[in-house]
Amino acid sequence: MPKFTYLAKPIDMSKGFTDFFDTIGMTGVGLVTKGIAAVIAVIALRMLLQVSSDPKSALRRGSMAVGTLFVAVILALYGDTLFSTVTDAKG
Repeated sequence: MPKFTYLAKPIDMSKGFTDFFDTIGMTGVGLVTKGIAAVIAVIALRMLLQVSSDPKSALRRGSMAVGTLFVAVILALYGDTLFSTVTDAKG
């Protein structure tokens, strides 16, 4: 009889999205934050690809696109911490 190697242990997903977010180690707020950061990053990359050949406007648009990309990266890395300080305020 062949011995089977299990690649993953069985996980109870009877609670739906709560169990799913627990398995990936992310809350719903964290997932939304990553989604917003991804959309901002796509917008920044599109801005970088549409830089014109005029040096003055290219510098202005390019620096704005790099700044937008920087905001997306910071939001992706630290967004859940930033938003948790706002929403978990004790009154």
